[in-house]
Amino acid sequence: MHCLKLKTMLLPSLQCSFNTLGPCLTLKTKIKCFSSSSSSLQYTPWSGLQTWRDSPVNEDRSWGPNGPQPQPLPLHSQPSTPDSSCDFHILASSASSLAELGALVLSTSDPLTKSRLSHLAYTRWRHENLPIGVAEPPSRPARPPKPELVSPKEIPAPKNSALPLNAYMLHNLAHVELNAIDLAWDTVVRFSLFSETLEEGFFADFAHVADDESRHFAWCSQRLAELGYKYGDMPAHNLLWRECEKTSDNVAARLAAIPLVQEARGLDAGPRLVQRLVGFGDLRTSNIVAKIADEEVAHVAVGVDWFIDVCLKLGRPPCFTFKDLLKEYNVELKGPFNYSARDIAGIPRDWYDVSSTNKQDENKQLSAVYARLASIISMESQNSSLNTPSPSPE
Repeated sequence: MHCLKLKTMLLPSLQCSFNTLGPCLTLKTKIKCFSSSSSSLQYTPWSGLQTWRDSPVNEDRSWGPNGPQPQPLPLHSQPSTPDSSCDFHILASSASSLAELGALVLSTSDPLTKSRLSHLAYTRWRHENLPIGVAEPPSRPARPPKPELVSPKEIPAPKNSALPLNAYMLHNLAHVELNAIDLAWDTVVRFSLFSETLEEGFFADFAHVADDESRHFAWCSQRLAELGYKYGDMPAHNLLWRECEKTSDNVAARLAAIPLVQEARGLDAGPRLVQRLVGFGDLRTSNIVAKIADEEVAHVAVGVDWFIDVCLKLGRPPCFTFKDLLKEYNVELKGPFNYSARDIAGIPRDWYDVSSTNKQDENKQLSAVYARLASIISMESQNSSLNTPSPSPE
């Protein structure tokens, strides 16, 4: 089996095996050994994970009066750029593997075409028994001329934006979802060389994630059009893709940074965003956001499941590996955390919550103290019985 470091793709002479589960992850800090208290032994996968994996291709790519429905997008939200005028069905049929399809999506600049092509790619994968294959991803995904990508500090606050609050928040979410399409496909394509090591299920799951994200973007685009706006009407930041670039050489780091940090933030922020939209009086948009947040649980759950799988292949303890990777790759964990949603997705709290880790340490210390006290009491009881004089015979 091959090392999981991507640089071995570029330098075959540096390829290594990890038949002995050797240290193929680049970690600057020492990894602690497994123990009986390791959180990997306490991992409970999301109860809906297998159902999500087995579910048929979701065709509900439009948002109707009562929620998702399988209906074409309204004409006024159809793309009109030269990139989108070509027949993307022909584009999708030109690829002969999942990795090639993913590379095609990454090279498509028009957002709605990217969304539809992503769906067609996943549909072909599910229905045509395509191989995973091998492809090289572009250095960065193709992007439309707008939105202008700026630093987070340059993005106008809601009160200074030309968009009303609901459209402002929806545009931000659309940007996240568009990036999420590319993040998932980049994971498929970039690590396609290691399909024997990572197994087919890894690629199937992340192609499925990409399809979900493409549907979410379609809903956001449709609703923006209904409000009289479109994606690109305000600046956006490029922080999401930077996290992807930082982890392009390490599959474990990619899993830690993207599904377990970035997508998990969606679990944290989703309910707050829904409440703000309800307060604004836009129930239709709030329902879209609530549905998207609910479906993000699967994406985080997939990340947890495969992160643990990779750690076990490498003989690494997942909890400490997660923390060390975030430190090495300078990935920041931000609260407040939606503990209930994270628990459902299967992220152990001691992976991300310092207070939970401290509490566990305190409990372990208390348990050790109580065990020691019990031992002392038992010893004292035994000594007392030995020192008690036997009753004299009458």
